[in-house]
Amino acid sequence: MGDFTQIRYAVTDNIATITLYRPDKMNAFTNVMMAELIAAFDQIDADDDVRAVIVTGEGERAFCAGADLTPDDGAEVFADGSEVESLSDTRVRDGGGMVTLRIFECKKPVIGAINGAAVGIGATMQLPMDFRLASKSARFGFVFARRGIVPEAASSWFLPRLVGMQQALEWCMTGRVFGADEALAGGLVRSVHDAEDLMPAAIALAREIADNTAPVSIALTRAMLWRLSASDHPMEAHKIDSRAIYRRSRSGDAQEGIASFLEKRTPSYPDGVASDMPDFYPWWEKAEYR
Repeated sequence: MGDFTQIRYAVTDNIATITLYRPDKMNAFTNVMMAELIAAFDQIDADDDVRAVIVTGEGERAFCAGADLTPDDGAEVFADGSEVESLSDTRVRDGGGMVTLRIFECKKPVIGAINGAAVGIGATMQLPMDFRLASKSARFGFVFARRGIVPEAASSWFLPRLVGMQQALEWCMTGRVFGADEALAGGLVRSVHDAEDLMPAAIALAREIADNTAPVSIALTRAMLWRLSASDHPMEAHKIDSRAIYRRSRSGDAQEGIASFLEKRTPSYPDGVASDMPDFYPWWEKAEYR
């Protein structure tokens, strides 16, 4: 599904799996990979057969070893060498940030299965994912200051929300590479697994969501928690969750949720995110909710 060259994309039993696929380059990031990841998430949101997403890397050495800096493959990752008159020029935009913003906008739950080295964009790419599971061999590094640049991919927004300001500052200011146990202790990953158990654990988590929850409810919940937790006042959350409860309680999904509970059976929710999101969504783009 999809004409991809640097990722692999497959859907099995309502779970989409995206595999970063440049095994000879430790799955290093390029502009081609950037475009393919964005296209894959567009495809995911348009496909109601997809209930959850797993993102991993090919092989056991690396999830993504950062931006490809080799002349043949990596020069395209950064600016094309031309000067711009304004820093608002679209050519200035960070490619990693374009990926993380697209993952942030996804309507499906996203699980990272971090199977090896995850450095630079390999680390920041994970931050808008809802869960990160790591193999024991995984290594993480926010190494930007050691390369003379700064954290990218909107990680200055995501990372402190996930791990707290002090931990985010330490990892970014030292730029050191650290292991899965430190990532777990610091709150970056949910759990650590033997290599052979990583994907089964990710699939089990995806399966629990896909088999038991309403897709529209998950899409709303994901957006509400990510967006409203950053609001200045809880009234902003109250406005949206009141609207969401009102619309959802009158949906076929709510009827099915109650019926399946009473009948002690697996639910079959009728609504899909491609066509059945409530009228106030996306509220952050509507003037009446600003």
